[in-house]
Amino acid sequence: MRSKTLVFLLILSLVANTYFVWFEEQPSLEGEQVQEMQARINSLEVENEHLQERINQNNESLKSYASQLNSYREKVFELQSGSPMCPVGLEGFATLQGPAVFQTVQTDQTGPFVRKSVSEEGALINISVEIRPGKGRVLVQTTPLMGVVFQDAANTAVFVAENETGRQLSSSDIIFSITAKDRIPGVDGPSAGALMTLLTISAIDNTTLNDSITLTGTIDNEGNVGEIGGILEKARAAKAGGKTLFLVPRENSEFVTYKLVEKKFGGFTLVQREPQIVDTEEYIEKNVGIRIEYVDTIGDILKYET
Repeated sequence: MRSKTLVFLLILSLVANTYFVWFEEQPSLEGEQVQEMQARINSLEVENEHLQERINQNNESLKSYASQLNSYREKVFELQSGSPMCPVGLEGFATLQGPAVFQTVQTDQTGPFVRKSVSEEGALINISVEIRPGKGRVLVQTTPLMGVVFQDAANTAVFVAENETGRQLSSSDIIFSITAKDRIPGVDGPSAGALMTLLTISAIDNTTLNDSITLTGTIDNEGNVGEIGGILEKARAAKAGGKTLFLVPRENSEFVTYKLVEKKFGGFTLVQREPQIVDTEEYIEKNVGIRIEYVDTIGDILKYET
């Protein structure tokens, strides 16, 4: 009888120890993880505020530069108006849909902790350009309001288009219109630079663009097409909009995607996202179903549109 009692007490002791290990100590570990995550969230929020301040400062600088550039264009127009070599004002129009990425921020509060998550989605926006006799002004109107970052891309697009076609627009006004069905916050105007350049060239030459094609990419003064963000979301938007060919910068030939991986800690399962670098053309053509072609310059883009 005594031995049975000892065995029973031993079993009871083991059960009690197991309980304290699995159910008492683990919350402490989880608590440390939550505190670490909250500290990281707070750090990211502070960093985000600093970045937003820099964006606002850059936007103000762009407004100033755009104003100065328009002033210089008007002076050039005034000087050329009195010259017999003054170029004739051109007229033209071109339009094409381009992909954009917009961000939505969701806030989730669990107890004392507030967690913010940012999701990105792609959408097609309508971009058009109208050229008409004027004073060499480059104007941008966005509906709904999307910010001033398009202005810098528009000025560069016009500069490259003039070099590409050999036609001067100092006696013309160039009006870009960017419209979307809904308000799209955070749209990055520079990524539409290559498309805006293509539109300007098309309007100058009075050519018709293939609306089954769309593209993305920045543009520099030399006509080089540069890297952009949100390539996967833009590809999905292009596919959903009925596009069959998506031209992307060669610098975007690879991008990072994430795979969900489960890891066990004690009695808890933690799901983590592990980054993977994939080939853009291969991944998007297989998983999205739209043809991808890489471009380096505006000349490469014109080969697909002419």
